[in-house]
Amino acid sequence: MTKFSDLNLNPKVLKAIDEAGYESPTPIQAGAIPPALEGRDVLGIAQTGTGKTASFTLPMLSLLARGRARARMPRSLVLCPTRELAAQVAENFDTYSKHLKLTKALLIGGVSFKEQDALIDRGVDVLIATPGRLLDHFERGKLLLTGVQIMVVDEADRMLDMGFIPDIERIFSLTPFTRQTLFFSATMAPEIERITNTFLSAPARIEVARQATASETIEQGVVMFKPSRRDREGSEKRRVLRELIEKEGDACTNAIIFCNRKTDVDICAKSLKKYGLDAAPIHGDLDQSQRTRTLDAFRNGELRFLVASDVAARGLDVPAVSHVFNFDVPGHAEDYVHRIGRTGRAGRQGKALMICTPRDEKNFDAVEKLIQKEIPRVEVEAKSTRKRKSDEQPKAEEKVESTSQVESTPQVETKTEDTPKSDKPSSSKSSRSRSRSRSSDRNDRNNDRGGKDNKVVGMGDHLPSFIALSFDERRAG
Repeated sequence: MTKFSDLNLNPKVLKAIDEAGYESPTPIQAGAIPPALEGRDVLGIAQTGTGKTASFTLPMLSLLARGRARARMPRSLVLCPTRELAAQVAENFDTYSKHLKLTKALLIGGVSFKEQDALIDRGVDVLIATPGRLLDHFERGKLLLTGVQIMVVDEADRMLDMGFIPDIERIFSLTPFTRQTLFFSATMAPEIERITNTFLSAPARIEVARQATASETIEQGVVMFKPSRRDREGSEKRRVLRELIEKEGDACTNAIIFCNRKTDVDICAKSLKKYGLDAAPIHGDLDQSQRTRTLDAFRNGELRFLVASDVAARGLDVPAVSHVFNFDVPGHAEDYVHRIGRTGRAGRQGKALMICTPRDEKNFDAVEKLIQKEIPRVEVEAKSTRKRKSDEQPKAEEKVESTSQVESTPQVETKTEDTPKSDKPSSSKSSRSRSRSRSSDRNDRNNDRGGKDNKVVGMGDHLPSFIALSFDERRAG
């Protein structure tokens, strides 16, 4: 078996690896490190959780061990799609470079420009950044990329999915043509083929697993769920989620729950809290400080459930995640692989469960087609259904009672409606004739009283005297 000591890494890097407790490289590390140390371009394709970060971190540190950075001109550049992944890569550099005198800077959103400018001005050996913040610094004239010797694109397919293609191409154009480029990704989309053909020179292609495959250490399952009514889908899905968590019991030590929309992330987290489950949300609309605190609490075991959007689906390394719950079927089949890859990492056992509604079946079929495997169906207990029916029964009874009251109150109207249509014209004519006779009698009485005002229903409080006069009297007047 290959060991790290066989890979010609810098002795100080090997010492840090040994102190971290690692002895043998993963397949992607064993395949990517040797050509990277030779200065070749590398295209690494491997499922998530296989150690891609160390595949470029370790050779970069060995190559950068000699030399010195100049102000505003980093010697190497690592591009990451999300702030969390960039911060995690920075932690890896801290772990493996502690015996080397190398400097690094982390350029991500949500952090002061002033602090980042101060680091760049001193000169950094390793610059780790998200594309947007990197270009912001460049356009402000605070950064030059002409000294980049090694450039890494981590989670390349996620970069492309998030719409970073123009930014990536621009950044490539700002770096020297002679740079060494390392591309690492879990899937290989056609757009990545185009990018690699354009910007990589005869890369060493290392593919240690079939594209878009889930780890064999992950037990998968899906609940085919049909809501009773469309407007109750959200609440009933959350009930199914709680049942799945309850069914797993103590085996579910911690879990990441993925939702497609940020609003559902917040709602789901609140719902779990309401039912006594320790949960917190994380998505792109939250402040970076809050996202960092939530992630730290989850890593440290202080938080049991992390409810997340796909911002947490790529590259986040929390080694001991026991479960992943897909509250929604992901819109892109590749995201399923990345989501469930948060569990079962580094050879551990993990479990991934998903809830699929009828409207998700098309996306679910795409997932099964991608992983080339049928996901086992899981049954949930029907107790929630019985609860739901019992909960709804009083409401139905109340509705019946209220309806009967409304229908029983207007008894006269009911009798009128039951009258045959053929009788209505005659009855209406007779009623009009009776009303005329009553009004004429009333006018006669008013005439007999000398035309004094009298209260008439429908004419206000009083009837003016001139209206009560007969036509003969008006003519005489």
